[in-house]
Amino acid sequence: MEDDLRPFVGSGALSRREFVVTTVGAGFAWAVQPVWAEPIKTDANGLVAGEVKIPVADGQMPAYRARPASGKGFPIVLVVQEIFGVHEYIQDVCRRLAKLGYLAVAPALYARQGDVSKLSDNSEIMKVVANVPDAQVISDLDAAADWVSKKEPGNGKKLGITGFCWGGRIVWLYAAHNPKLAAAVAWYGRLAGQSNELRPKNPIDVVQDLKAPVLGLYGEKDTGIPLNSIEQMREAAKKAGKTVEIIVYPDAGHAFHADYRPSYRADAAADGWSKMSAWFKKYLMS
Repeated sequence: MEDDLRPFVGSGALSRREFVVTTVGAGFAWAVQPVWAEPIKTDANGLVAGEVKIPVADGQMPAYRARPASGKGFPIVLVVQEIFGVHEYIQDVCRRLAKLGYLAVAPALYARQGDVSKLSDNSEIMKVVANVPDAQVISDLDAAADWVSKKEPGNGKKLGITGFCWGGRIVWLYAAHNPKLAAAVAWYGRLAGQSNELRPKNPIDVVQDLKAPVLGLYGEKDTGIPLNSIEQMREAAKKAGKTVEIIVYPDAGHAFHADYRPSYRADAAADGWSKMSAWFKKYLMS
């Protein structure tokens, strides 16, 4: 299970200052080859879409950005990658959001730690990902939001975030961090689990700090995310008076939206996308 990352704190995990990855690349990650079935392919007609570089304190962070070709003041959606990085699936998600009128940007959040897109061994991918500090990720998302607000035609007052798998967990943490956030949608992000130096808190620990409405989309058959942790999150959010809605699809497991993998469940994926679209429309388009 890709969310089940073992604690792995290697030397230099907090001090590395150069970017290992300088481009988001193209195509699907090696670890997911061969690609299953016929993944959704969204064209870029009517869009400005492609790689950009976002300045951060220690260099230039690669990212994929998609937005409508004309207009300005677009609501912004930060797209947080799954464990396999900003590969074709995540880039396509950005284009899908751009077709709905959003400025979507997916920063390469492992860029300092390694290029997981070229790794085929999941255990090696886990070692890279487990060396990514939450604090670094949150800071990079702040930088991406700031950049698209100032250097792109994005409206920083209409800021949303969505993420998948590893990125789903980050969505919850970011919703507890950024007071400017207007809406969040987490796809099967882990809610509880083991903590360590680089990942000191889990979503269940920060419910009281949530600053934006959060929609959670989960699969009942997800063996890596216990149903009792979902119930705990619901109860904690209710007790804290937070706007949280969690939908559990009974016939879906983990990564049910990932249309390039056998885990894909078309009905749940389509319904989840529809509910995400309605969530963002309510909080970002009004």
